[in-house]
Amino acid sequence: MTDKRARNEFLKEESHYLRGTIVDGLSHVETGAISEDDTQLIKFHGSYMQDHRDVRGERAKKKLEKAYSFMIRLRLPGGLVSPEQWLKLDDIAGTYANGTLRLTTRATFQYHGVIKSNLRRTMQAIHGACLDTIAACGDVNRNVICAGNPFFSPLHAASADLARKVSDHLLPKTSAYHEIWLDGEKVEDKTRPAEPDTEPLYGRHYLPRKFKTVIVVPPVNDGDVLAHDLGYIAIADGNGALAGWNISVGGGMGMTHGDTKTFPRTADLLGFCAPEQAVDVAEKVMLVQRDWGNRENRANARLKYTIERVGIDKFRAEVESRLGYKLGAPRPFKFTSMGDPLGWHQGPDKKWHLGLFIENGRIADKPDHHLRTALREIANSGGVTFSLTGNQNLIVCNVGTRQKSKIETILKQHGIDIAISSGLRRNSISCVALPTCGLALAESERFLPELITALEESLDKAGLRNDDIVIRMTGCPNGCGRPYLAEIGFVGRAPGLYNLYLGAAFDGTRLNKLYAQDVGKARIIELLEPLLLRYANERNEGEHFGDFVIRAGVVKPTLGGNTFHADISLVS
Repeated sequence: MTDKRARNEFLKEESHYLRGTIVDGLSHVETGAISEDDTQLIKFHGSYMQDHRDVRGERAKKKLEKAYSFMIRLRLPGGLVSPEQWLKLDDIAGTYANGTLRLTTRATFQYHGVIKSNLRRTMQAIHGACLDTIAACGDVNRNVICAGNPFFSPLHAASADLARKVSDHLLPKTSAYHEIWLDGEKVEDKTRPAEPDTEPLYGRHYLPRKFKTVIVVPPVNDGDVLAHDLGYIAIADGNGALAGWNISVGGGMGMTHGDTKTFPRTADLLGFCAPEQAVDVAEKVMLVQRDWGNRENRANARLKYTIERVGIDKFRAEVESRLGYKLGAPRPFKFTSMGDPLGWHQGPDKKWHLGLFIENGRIADKPDHHLRTALREIANSGGVTFSLTGNQNLIVCNVGTRQKSKIETILKQHGIDIAISSGLRRNSISCVALPTCGLALAESERFLPELITALEESLDKAGLRNDDIVIRMTGCPNGCGRPYLAEIGFVGRAPGLYNLYLGAAFDGTRLNKLYAQDVGKARIIELLEPLLLRYANERNEGEHFGDFVIRAGVVKPTLGGNTFHADISLVS
């Protein structure tokens, strides 16, 4: 009988628990690349091989190898970094990467531009900051996001605690990571006991595809909980303490242009669990996906397709069978937004917290805007905690009253204005795209700020500059920037051309719809400006832009709430 499993399934099976030939590949100095198989396995270690696409053509003419380098992503459950860690991570950016820190939509850091000969040194430097990169990528449970500021309330603290527990529990157990990157002669890290080459949860084949987990605290949906494989929604009791968690399953943003069997999907509510059951639920949901997920077609291997195929009731029954108990019925909750609190906010303990908008998540020094230097000075002053958010922003937490003025001075000296130019910009997200992402079909990070600047002129005409409107852009349909949950979403189709989506809910509970296909900058403004003017003149009190375009008949609401692969609205 023919084994129809996807090629990656055989690769994982034969990899000797994610070792492959990575060590041998690192020793070949005649090339900046590693083998095709190892490019898949190194993802489990938190790294992607990339090349600088801006210089591909020039290097090809000179018959030179592509300008290969590696992206390295940290596992940072909960998104918290101490000042000491920040300084070490900043040092790594300058020593081994391209001089920038990139905040991701999974509330962690990415480094870009690390050459192969520096891979091991970079991994060891990250280890020296008491952090790691294992399982930040690959067919495993990835970095767990929680509510942006864990110091804001007991519920927020509980979300951060659960993020760490779920991440640790679902972490791969192979010692390959320590052997390859930390010069182990089995396990070099003396703080960890030697572990056998086995995976009690994952097995030799790991998961069919990536698995993403997020935790949010209503009314703020800052992690886009319904966009993930597994979500936890905090439910408070009558006294404001944690009563338990609503569980959501089956969300996911990726799709493929032209393939109607792939689509974004918002998650279903699975049930409610007590606080002490939450980690157990995470394990069992993941194990059902491990056993039921599609291992023949990776394009349909995420949990969202499993639930589409078997139905939420059958999936729940299997999870409960493995748990040995029933989940409760989901409890009422309400979201009001999915953005971050920017600017200064005082917590219940009277400490101050500064939400900093980081455009596209890129921490770098630019002329008259020395963000990286400013944050390094804040870290050097100590006494704070840095919290990364799922919106690519940064919260400087636990600031005392005296330190508040010092931080304000540092930011001012380096040209950092905490006031954002528009509500559109402060609600923007962009993936990296070109020049490093191999999947990108169009610009994203390098184009979205320019597009927003142009759209701000339209906002001024409509009197909407300060209104919050969610806008997101990705350079390909994989959806790393979660564009399908944006009130205005862009997905790259080709250089300079995007699909334009409208009509998602401001609170992240409804997908948007395709409105126009293959539009460039001029056409985008031509399409959006009249809609923004109509919105300003015709909206109801408190009505958000995504709700308005549906009420006005510009696009139809997503049928059923979960997927938008049918009933597409499209204008020429």
